[in-house]
Formats: sequence, structure tokens, C-alpha cells
Amino acid sequence: MIEKCPLCRRRRAGRACPALGHRICAVCCGTKRLTEIDCPRDCRYLVSSQAHPPAVVQRRQERDMLFVLPLLHDLTGRQQELVLLIQGLLLRDREATPGLRDIDVEHAVRALAETYETASRGIIYEHAAGVASAERLSAAIRTLIETLREKGLRIGDADVAGALRRVEQGARDAGAALPGGDAAYLDLLKRLHPADGQLGDPAADDPTGTGGSGLIVPG
Repeated sequence: MIEKCPLCRRRRAGRACPALGHRICAVCCGTKRLTEIDCPRDCRYLVSSQAHPPAVVQRRQERDMLFVLPLLHDLTGRQQELVLLIQGLLLRDREATPGLRDIDVEHAVRALAETYETASRGIIYEHAAGVASAERLSAAIRTLIETLREKGLRIGDADVAGALRRVEQGARDAGAALPGGDAAYLDLLKRLHPADGQLGDPAADDPTGTGGSGLIVPG
């Protein structure tokens, strides 16, 4: 009897999946990899797909880079580091809050950018995001920024605001340029992240952000 794939229950189970502990079909392996299946780094099918991505993946990567690179253009190196650290926080927050959407990110970073822009002019005023989920996220990002400063990251209020504005731009514009609907920006960050899908705590381990974010920096 032909062994059926336990995921789709239609196709022949021809690939041994180390993550699931049983055999699955090639189609489920390719389409559910790193999304529904938590693939280990040493899976030979994962390694092969990353070394020789199919044309559709290459086109997706090119499209992603066309969107990402302008967001980092003309930022200082320190601002780019800060953008990546904020993106890392967004990824961790999404893991804990599956309902998080791009609009929450947009509202959160816009209010926080306005707060830092006001501070750069010598005025202390907390701008509100107006939505509970965005307020919570804004507070988390601010805690990250202030923790980084306490650990030695030297960046002025205007520079912080500039980095936040680029995150805001990404969250606002991703839906029109990339797939993913109301979570297109968050999905993009997931694709840019290494295969294991896990992030450490950059605020605790790497105050400069050069290694702690775990994100791929497009060059």
C-alpha cells in the first residue's frame, strides 16, 4: 500500500521529515516549510532549497529587496541598526500576539516618532497611538530604545524619529507592494529572518544591534 502524506492525505509520502518524525509528500515539504513545519537547520531539503531556490523564490526575494532597500536608503549606519532592532521586536511581538497587523505597527511607530520629534525640539510630550494594541506596541518599542541608550547606544531623538519613520513607511506601504494583505509588512520581516524563525533579545545581548537582531541586512 502506498503511504499517504499525513498533511494533505492525498499524495505519496516520499520524504522523511525530521521535524515531524514521519514521511510527507514533496509538495507539502515545499509549501509548508518554515511556515507550518518548524524545519531544523540541518534538514537536507531545507539546505538544498536555500542553496538553490526555485525561480519563484528568487523573484520573491528580488521583489522584497526592491521594497526594503529604499527604506534603508540614506539612513546613517546607526539608524539602520535601530530599524533592524525595532523589526526584531516586531517579530517577537507578533509571535506572542498573532493578531498583530501592519496598521497596529503604523499607528505605534507614528506616535512614537512624533514623540521623539517633539523631544528633539526640547518639548516633552507623549503622542498617543489611539488604539490599545498600538499603544502597547509603542510602549514596548520605547522601552527597547531607552534600554539600548542605557547600554551605551548613542543616538539622538531626531535620529530615533528618522528610523521610526522608515518603519512607519514600511508598515504603511507594504500592503500595496507585497503579498500578505493587512500583515504584508510583518510577513516581509518573517521572510527576511533566518530559517529558525527565532530571535534573541538584542537589548540584553547586543546594544549596538550589529549582531543581536538576527535579521538579514540587505546590501
